Amino acid sequence: MTLRLAHASWPAVTTGMTVLVPIGSTEQHGPHLPLSTDTTVAVAVAERVAVELGAVLAPALPYGASGEHQGFPGTVSIGTDALAVVIVELVRSISNWAGRIVIVNGHGGNVAALSYAVPLLRDQGHRVSWVPCAVTGDAHAGRTETSIMLHVASELVDLSRAEPGATAPLHELLSDLASRGVAAVSPNGILGDPTGAHAFEGGELLDHMVAGVLRRAAQDIVDERGCRADPVAAR
Repeated sequence: MTLRLAHASWPAVTTGMTVLVPIGSTEQHGPHLPLSTDTTVAVAVAERVAVELGAVLAPALPYGASGEHQGFPGTVSIGTDALAVVIVELVRSISNWAGRIVIVNGHGGNVAALSYAVPLLRDQGHRVSWVPCAVTGDAHAGRTETSIMLHVASELVDLSRAEPGATAPLHELLSDLASRGVAAVSPNGILGDPTGAHAFEGGELLDHMVAGVLRRAAQDIVDERGCRADPVAAR
């Protein structure tokens, strides 16, 4: 059984354990997915990885750097600088009793903060690294994320409101996304097409995410960003 830090008493926590910290976001995911999508996925991945590693599952950090989604009501972004400070302070505190810390990241916008904070912490002697919830698919709130959410939290998905968004290749949208945000290229907030999403497909995608994190966790190969390398991708 996974030890959930939020539900445990302090005597149940053994000094030197591996701790997984899911980090996501609170940001729009189209009209059919909840604002908690990235956090929900990060927790789902971390839960399964924690079982395999015999690790402690820490409460998720539900706020990240989501400025590109700020054009949509409901989005809550603390920005890269604030997120980096939060990561530093979380790790410094957890390191007082943990053996190693692995941050499980569910939102691409958090990468800049992680890439700054984690190497800084490692230079200070903390045994910390981060891993992405990575899988090939469309960019945001499309078939990929919708399928995963149908698998892990179908009660939060409203398929009756699923519709295509901006379906151009991401590289064609990047300039406008960076300068004007998601709303400028996709009024409904979707980058992709969620129609046809299915829970079975989502289960397979989640399996790939979990397998990728476990591969990274199994080897102590950490790049200059503090991210654990995937030995398969490195071949």
